[in-house]
Amino acid sequence: MAETFDIRSLNAAQREAVRTLRGPVLILAGAGTGKTRTVTCRIAQMLKCGVNPRGILALTFTNKAANEMAERVAGLVDRKAARQMTVCTFHSLCVRILRQDIGRLGYKENFSIYTGNDQAGLLKRLIVQYGARREKLEPAQVLNELSRVRNRGGSCEEIEDTLIAAVAKAYQRELKAQNAVDFDDLLVLTERLLRCYPTVHEHWNKRFPYITVDEFQDTNSLQMSLLRQLVGPEHNVCVVGDDDQSIYGWRGAQISNILEFESFFPNPRVIKLEENYRCTRQVLDCANTLIRHNAGRRDKTLRTNKEGRYPVRLLAMPGAEEESSFVADEIDELRRRQGCEWEEFAVLFRANAQSRLLETALRERHIPYRMVGAKSFFDRREVQDLLSYLQLMVNPEADLHLLRVLNTPPRGIGAATANLAIDWSREQRCSLWSALQAPEFLCKCSARSQANIQAFTQLVSAYAERFAGAEENFADIVGDFLSETGYDDYLSGCCKTEEERLRRLSSLDDIKTALRQFWSPGRPLKDFLAGITLDDRDDEDDIESKSGVCLITMHAAKGLEFPQVYIVGVEDGILPHSRSVDEGSLDEERRLFYVGITRARERLTLTYCAKRTRYGQQERCRPSRFLQEIPEALYEFTDYDKLMKTPVSEEETEDFFADLHSLLSE
Repeated sequence: MAETFDIRSLNAAQREAVRTLRGPVLILAGAGTGKTRTVTCRIAQMLKCGVNPRGILALTFTNKAANEMAERVAGLVDRKAARQMTVCTFHSLCVRILRQDIGRLGYKENFSIYTGNDQAGLLKRLIVQYGARREKLEPAQVLNELSRVRNRGGSCEEIEDTLIAAVAKAYQRELKAQNAVDFDDLLVLTERLLRCYPTVHEHWNKRFPYITVDEFQDTNSLQMSLLRQLVGPEHNVCVVGDDDQSIYGWRGAQISNILEFESFFPNPRVIKLEENYRCTRQVLDCANTLIRHNAGRRDKTLRTNKEGRYPVRLLAMPGAEEESSFVADEIDELRRRQGCEWEEFAVLFRANAQSRLLETALRERHIPYRMVGAKSFFDRREVQDLLSYLQLMVNPEADLHLLRVLNTPPRGIGAATANLAIDWSREQRCSLWSALQAPEFLCKCSARSQANIQAFTQLVSAYAERFAGAEENFADIVGDFLSETGYDDYLSGCCKTEEERLRRLSSLDDIKTALRQFWSPGRPLKDFLAGITLDDRDDEDDIESKSGVCLITMHAAKGLEFPQVYIVGVEDGILPHSRSVDEGSLDEERRLFYVGITRARERLTLTYCAKRTRYGQQERCRPSRFLQEIPEALYEFTDYDKLMKTPVSEEETEDFFADLHSLLSE
């Protein structure tokens, strides 16, 4: 086969990785070092050297990653050969293996795969049978605990909570009785099949003599055991990853798989990709210095020939409001002055709670944004509930908002009554609010429902009058409303953990804080609601695919890159997270910060605040301990006061007058 890629276009380390095809190979691919190109060229090199494409297996973690790798390989090799390779996820491979041999484990080959709703439905039934409903046991709790022990190679016997263990065992028995498996079973049963049945083991060893695993630092104990069963006696296995980017320990990933690779496969060739093609020298200097503080890592130092125009900036902010406003203002200014696209900007944050002020600041400036890795603050249940109540105070004719809160929290106005009101309002061509107040409709309801409906309409009317009066701060009115309706208690009762309860109550506090800051005598509530709601929220369920500034959690940012990156809230308690010291995961938090830093292609800005409101209480903040690990010579420090007093540059003045002239010429 003719060579379809130019190996001379690769650097020395990449060429070594591409040419080393035999035996175990560990490619340590640092951030931005051309990992995907190296892996795809290596697979193309296998074909050039005569490897049968049917014997090539490449494993990834997501269908998206598998499809992208398959497309990249197909662009380098003969199309027929590309179709004969197997590029898939761990779970897809397991389905293929189990379809052939699961009968040995007591299942039929036409097994079903249970996912979210199927699992939840089965578990709800079992929870009732075991009397666990009184304990407020939820299906998610059982699934999370069961998944945790199975993915580290354990079983139900290791679950400490006896009730959860009992329900989990019943769940597994019931699945098998229904000839069904779940996603964890796919891995567990395949590993058992390969380990316990020599003929199956030998068949798949011969079927795939060449195996490649991408993002190896994200594998867990079970996946490592499965890989060891798949790899044949010649040990032609290549794993690609970066221990410095191992950030998923909280969901079972075992960094020891990459740190101790030599103990799994004998005498591997270890190849380091250290030439970074993404970041500037200024960014890499900070990243390299930071990550060296992690003990036990595989030593590597990223380098680049890209000399940047901008220093890394560290900005001290008085509070989270100023932080969010500054970021939004600067993004707006840079887009106007330098002609940047919105998509060039990313704002990274560690905790979901940080998103509210960022979203608000962008909305106020009509800056489009997309949320990735976290639910939009304005899409959270408790936020939508409270905003629907406020919308109802301003406009009781808003049927959508009324239906959302009619029985939230429960007040004895059930679905049957609501449907009756909807039908009556449709027949009478009036709003639901009018229907609920009409004697002709009320007489169709039971005496109890009538009383509950009248109590609800009187409640809404009374608070609507208080808001219209504009003599009290809106935040105080909302506080009284939440207390009178018992919404706080209702919300707390819906939460599974104390942390969730505090987080959801904090969302309500955030709305009250925003109202307190907004209010002044004479300002109507409708102006607050108009400002807090986006003008266009089309396709909000598909917000990740929208254009605009990227608001993204640091975990979700892995694998992505942006020309301009802001990392906000670089404070102790946030980054590193407050739990990390107690849980012994400080190194992982440092790796998370490293991942965030190495997302920046051109300009990186870090910010921290002197104070921040958390769970409704204002707290003083300390700069992250990680900042002390980066020498001051590697960044430019500015505090907020100095930033605000910086005179307008000549370039900015020229841009301003140029904008004026362009407006006049339109």
